[in-house]
Amino acid sequence: MISLEDSFNFNNGDTIVIGCSTGPDSMALLDMLIKLREKYNLQIICAHVNHKIRKQSEIEEEFIKEYCNCKNILVEVMSIEKYGDDNFHNEARNIRYNFFDKIVRKYNANYLMTAHHGDDLIETILMRITRGSNLDGYSGIHKIVDMEGYKLVRPLIYFTKKELEDYDLKNNVKYFTDDSNLSMKYTRNRYRKNVLPFLKEEDSNVHKKFLKFSENLEEASKYIDKERDKAINRIINKKTNRILIDEFLKIDKYIQKEILYYVMEDFYQDDLILVNDKHIELLMYLINSNKSNMIVNLPNEILAIKSYNEFYLKRETGEIDSYEIEFNKYAELPNNHSIELIDDTEDNSNNICRLSSHDIKLPITIRTRKFGDKISVKGLNGKKKVKEIFIDNKISLEERDTWPIVIDAVGNILWIPGVKKSKFDIPKGKNCDIILKYR
Repeated sequence: MISLEDSFNFNNGDTIVIGCSTGPDSMALLDMLIKLREKYNLQIICAHVNHKIRKQSEIEEEFIKEYCNCKNILVEVMSIEKYGDDNFHNEARNIRYNFFDKIVRKYNANYLMTAHHGDDLIETILMRITRGSNLDGYSGIHKIVDMEGYKLVRPLIYFTKKELEDYDLKNNVKYFTDDSNLSMKYTRNRYRKNVLPFLKEEDSNVHKKFLKFSENLEEASKYIDKERDKAINRIINKKTNRILIDEFLKIDKYIQKEILYYVMEDFYQDDLILVNDKHIELLMYLINSNKSNMIVNLPNEILAIKSYNEFYLKRETGEIDSYEIEFNKYAELPNNHSIELIDDTEDNSNNICRLSSHDIKLPITIRTRKFGDKISVKGLNGKKKVKEIFIDNKISLEERDTWPIVIDAVGNILWIPGVKKSKFDIPKGKNCDIILKYR
C-alpha cells in the first residue's frame, strides 16, 4: 500500500507545485496529493509542459486542463515551441525546471514535487557509474534538494514504477504513455529494459538497496563538500577569482578533483550532464603540465585556461579581440584601461611614454598585437619580439590578445603600455612634445 504520509511529513497549509506530465507516475502523485488535500489544507498547483514533440501532446495538455478543472486544482501550462540544443533531453529538462521554478515563485510555494521513483534512481546511478562522475553524482537522485526559497521533493523515490502503475489501476487513475520511453536509442531506456529486470530478479526490493547506497554517498558527499570549501578559500585568488595552481597542488588529490567538479558545476549549471570524469582528468593534466600557458577545449565552447600560476574557465565567444584606434588626446581601451595625452609628470615608469613628433610619423595609432611584431627596446641594440616580452613579463594569453600596442603612421612600435618602452622614448628631463599616460 503506497502512502505519501510514510515518505513525507506534510504540514498544515503547505503550498505544493507538482510537475505533471500525465504519465502513470505523475498522475499517481497528483491523485495522492488530492486525497490528502483536505486533511492538510493543501494548496496544489499542477504545472504541465507540452513538449510539442508528439501528436499526443496536445491531447495530454487538454486532458490535464480538464482534469484539474474537474478536481478544482490550479493548473499552469507552457509549450516548448523551439529547441536549439543537440541534447534534446537535457534542454527539455532545463526548460521544464525553469518553468517549475517560475510557478513556485508565482504562488510562493513551499515545495516543488516531481514523480521520480525507485526505478529512476537505479537507472540514474548506473548511468552515472558508467559515464563517470564524482561522489555526489554517483548518489543519483536526491529525495530532497534545498532550492532558493523552497524544497524540491521526490516523495515516490521509495516505490517502483510497477507499484505506481498498480496504484493507478486500483484507484482508476487515467494516464498517458509516451512511446518514446520504449525506444532503445535512448540510454535510459536500454538500462530500463536490459538491466533492471535482472536486478529485480535478484532482489525485488533492490530499489531500496540503491536508495540506501544513494543516501550513504550523499552523506559522505556533504562531509567532503565541507573539506572542499575549506580548501577553496585557500587556493582562490580573491582579486581574479581564479585558482592559484601552486596552492592547488598542495592539497589532497581527491579534494583537487572535487574542486574541479565544483568549478565545472558553477560554470555549466544545468549543462553539467555534458561533463564526465574524463574532462576532470584533462583538467588535471592541464594544471600539472610544465607549460606556462595552455588551453583545452571543453563541451559547449568552454575553454579551460592555464596562465602561469592561475587556472580558470571562460566561455569561447568566437569574437576576434582585435582593435585599431587612431589616437588624438584620449582613448578608452577594450582591456578596461585608457591612454591619455598629459602635460607633464614626474613618473618615469612603463606607464609613461615621452615622444617627439620630430622622431616619429604622426598620427599615433593604438592596436592589438600582430604576428611577428618586434620592438626596438630602449637601451637594447636590435629588436625583440613582442611575444617574448609578454612571456618575460608573465602576461597571460587572454590579456595578450587585447593588450595595447602603440605605433606611429609607418608601423614603428613606440611603446607597449605598462610593459616596455622603445628607443623612441625621450629620457625624462629632455625636450618632448608628446607625453602619454597609461591608466
